[in-house]
Amino acid sequence: MARTDEAEAFYYAVYNAIQEIPYGKVTSYGHIARLIGTPQRPRQVGVCLKHLPTDLSLPHHNANVPWQRVINSKGIISPRGHPSGAAHQAAALRAEGVTVTQSNMGEFMINFSEYGWFPKQLPSEEAEGLEPHVFTDEEDN
Repeated sequence: MARTDEAEAFYYAVYNAIQEIPYGKVTSYGHIARLIGTPQRPRQVGVCLKHLPTDLSLPHHNANVPWQRVINSKGIISPRGHPSGAAHQAAALRAEGVTVTQSNMGEFMINFSEYGWFPKQLPSEEAEGLEPHVFTDEEDN
């Protein structure tokens, strides 16, 4: 099914933002949504990652968008449709030097205070001299 121009622009914004997450760092779906100016859409960020193409001929794909660096706001790797999906993401993060622990419930967790990446704006936008998106306290939660 073809995406609308608006949906396509959102996917590109998400993928471009995720490409700016430094190696060995993680952020949340919600923070990516805020960085691209849509703080109300963290779930849609997850949908974009779920549909990240594997076709290497496309501008954004699973080899150039570091999908593994995006986790939920609690510092936990969200479960995937496939039982080994979270373990695969944990392994990808460990390969970057990120310490991933496992709870008694089997959840994979990352310490945001050590590995978190939460800039007020994307480095590329800062370099261009753009103003950061400003949200009220209510929108920022």
